[in-house]
Amino acid sequence: MVNKYSKISKSRLGEAHKDLQVVFKEVLKHFDHSIICGHRGEQEQDTAFESGFSKVKFPNSRHNLLPSMAVDAIPFPIDWKDTKRMIHFAGYVMATAKMFKEQGLITHNFRWGGDWDRDTELNDNVFQDYPHFELRKDK
Repeated sequence: MVNKYSKISKSRLGEAHKDLQVVFKEVLKHFDHSIICGHRGEQEQDTAFESGFSKVKFPNSRHNLLPSMAVDAIPFPIDWKDTKRMIHFAGYVMATAKMFKEQGLITHNFRWGGDWDRDTELNDNVFQDYPHFELRKDK
């Protein structure tokens, strides 16, 4: 079976920086997932903040840029309670991004919302945002 994005996921990913598009299109070949958020406008960002899904108000999220420097992605079929599968998926995404960066296929490093400080230690994370992936210029 060949994994494909829905029209909505395709549209959301289309709002994102090319590096995010390249990595997630590759990941889709091997791990089915949905893009649940790309760019967020002011109202969407402030709603995410007020409901506790974001720690920042507009315009301080990497989702608020165009193209978006962040996407939220989750394994398909979606099960919000299956955090183990989300962590497994994140490992796949992060390994693909690291490999693509080393090969010169993308220019940014990735950061994941389950390991904000990127030390691979998940128990020290204060704010869990397992679907969140963002681009960074720093290591």
